[in-house]
Amino acid sequence: MSFSMLTLVTALGWVGAVAGLVAYAMATQGRWTPGSLPFQVANLTAATLMLVVSAVNGVWPAAASNVAWIVIGAQALVTIARERRRAGDETVERPEPEPEHESVITLRRPDDVEPAVEPRAVDLAA
Repeated sequence: MSFSMLTLVTALGWVGAVAGLVAYAMATQGRWTPGSLPFQVANLTAATLMLVVSAVNGVWPAAASNVAWIVIGAQALVTIARERRRAGDETVERPEPEPEHESVITLRRPDDVEPAVEPRAVDLAA
């Protein structure tokens, strides 16, 4: 392998390592949740770049674990996409059904009706 290719692979490895550490730090600090899109994208990026480095260097146990890491990350992204699609379907405005009848009742006494009991004055001086 040429020096420039080895340098590129090494640089990609460092980018992958930083992406993995950023994902871990953000989740640990509570800024990202494991189910969030930024966490999963950073994790998948890290796994993919680390796979390239381990495969180029012939470190097959690390390459195999990175393949598993990529599969898990891809499944998480599919789940996030499905949930967002479902959430989008639920936010579509649907027309409210028309009520069959008006359910508001207004109670009031007509002005021309005399009250049944006349108020009377009470003498409290007794």
